[in-house]
Amino acid sequence: MINDLWYKNAIIYCLSVATYMDADGNGIGDFAGLMRRLDYLHGLGVTAIWLMPFQPSPGRDDGYDVSDYYGVNPAYGTLGDFVEFTHAAEQRGIRVIIDLVVNHTSDQHAWFKSARRDPHSPFRNWYVWSDKKPRQANTGMVFPGVQKSTWSYDNEAKAWYFHRFHDFQPDFNTSNPEVQAEILKIMGFWLQQGVSGFRMDAVPFVIATKGPNVRKPVEQYGMLRFLREFLQWRQGDAIILAEANVLPKTDMEYFGKAGDRMQMMFNFQVNQALFYALAAADAKPLIDALKATKPRPATAQWGLFLRNHDELDLGRLTEAQRRCVFEAFGPEKDMQLYDRGIRRRLAPMLNHDRRRIELAYSLMFTLPGTPVVRYGDEIGMGDNLDLPERVAARTPMQWSDEPHAGFTKNDKPVVPVIDQGACGYPHVNAAFQRRDPNALLNWMERIIRMRKEVPEVGWGDFVVIPIRDPAVLAIRYDWRNNSVLFVHNLSDTPREVSLAVGLTDGSENLLGNLLGEDHSKARPDGKHHLLLEAYGYRWYRVGGLDYLLKRSEVDEPADGAAGKAKAGAR
Repeated sequence: MINDLWYKNAIIYCLSVATYMDADGNGIGDFAGLMRRLDYLHGLGVTAIWLMPFQPSPGRDDGYDVSDYYGVNPAYGTLGDFVEFTHAAEQRGIRVIIDLVVNHTSDQHAWFKSARRDPHSPFRNWYVWSDKKPRQANTGMVFPGVQKSTWSYDNEAKAWYFHRFHDFQPDFNTSNPEVQAEILKIMGFWLQQGVSGFRMDAVPFVIATKGPNVRKPVEQYGMLRFLREFLQWRQGDAIILAEANVLPKTDMEYFGKAGDRMQMMFNFQVNQALFYALAAADAKPLIDALKATKPRPATAQWGLFLRNHDELDLGRLTEAQRRCVFEAFGPEKDMQLYDRGIRRRLAPMLNHDRRRIELAYSLMFTLPGTPVVRYGDEIGMGDNLDLPERVAARTPMQWSDEPHAGFTKNDKPVVPVIDQGACGYPHVNAAFQRRDPNALLNWMERIIRMRKEVPEVGWGDFVVIPIRDPAVLAIRYDWRNNSVLFVHNLSDTPREVSLAVGLTDGSENLLGNLLGEDHSKARPDGKHHLLLEAYGYRWYRVGGLDYLLKRSEVDEPADGAAGKAKAGAR
């Protein structure tokens, strides 16, 4: 059962093939280059790679405008290269999940070309048409300010077509059984090539009713079970990680009360509350978000993230909370997008403050769910606000201080490499950091290794420990008679707190620090008194002194250098 639910305790790493590593020197990343970096990812502790779209595409929306679901963009290699990559990843114990973009196609897809050319085409009803402009055509835009309508007139078809996103991305008629069958065929094809699942794009739009007479779209949740049944029939442990930015009251509709729909969903509610907590040093809204999203089937899991390929969406926060986050992390207009989000990477948002970066990642790795790391954030990469919209945070991976950050030998990389300022590749790159034991990259490797040693976070139940200080968050996890406790100080000043672990079996008297040597023993009142430095964090195993001592007896070198070894691993 645990093997089938591998995603409950995975470390997922998101990357774009185009901007990761170029092996053939054409300026565009490729699967051959990605294969060269698999040992780097294995060393980091990654257990699953999430690939952004790599199928053939005109590239008007970074590959999210797919023109062929059964191929590989020739710039990235061949289908054979992809299969070789999945096999190489499997040999290192790394699974592969890929983007499944089936809300819409590119307008250059052969299916849409046929549909617009002939009203009797077998693909005509694969898309959503109207003879006249629908009344609601100027509502529901995903990209307000950039996108002017959700319906566009096609001169060739002599009709209006629906597009929830850009006008070059016509929506599938996902209620059509033929379209649903094709989606299953697409999934089956890529499972056959070695993938372990899919990150499904824009799920609420995929399952919504569409058409000129649809005033208020209705989600067809039964489609999710339909997809899940096929997935488990074809490959029992394959998953769907759903992108569904919905309110907590509808979460169970996506998971399924019996756990028979989506295995995973991104927790946007917690993500937004987390950034407010970091901005305001106030844990209460984050605690509220954790409690609101706590209900989920035993087999389901949240995907937790800090930053991703899109803007940091703040739409679930109150106006006052949103203003607070903007002021802290995106005060300039060119840092913002659509008046609702921030188009920056994590490190510059946190002013490259190592203490705050560690705090943010410590929180992400210890909140309920499976962590999803964005490529480049493990070395503190920056952004280029001179680039348009979301491309600002999609620059090539910075491997070394060689020209173009070691990403390519071509003088015209697919996206300009950051070469100036504090975030420029001469200062921020993986090669430098690998040789520095105190660098962020090596800290990330150590924290990921420790996260794997606390499976309670992925599998267990959690309790928020009451703390009077709103700047301090304490969470305990329990699983199989083991417990771990995590304490975080969101403030820029030291905090002294007292807390009761909340157990009564005697184990609560001892807290073994998993990241350092300052263990804690409860005072006579049964409480632990902790002093947390500014932006400080503690990972404890409850009753863990005995656990740590037993480990040190096994691991201690004969020359007595255990203390030095542990100190160097902090």
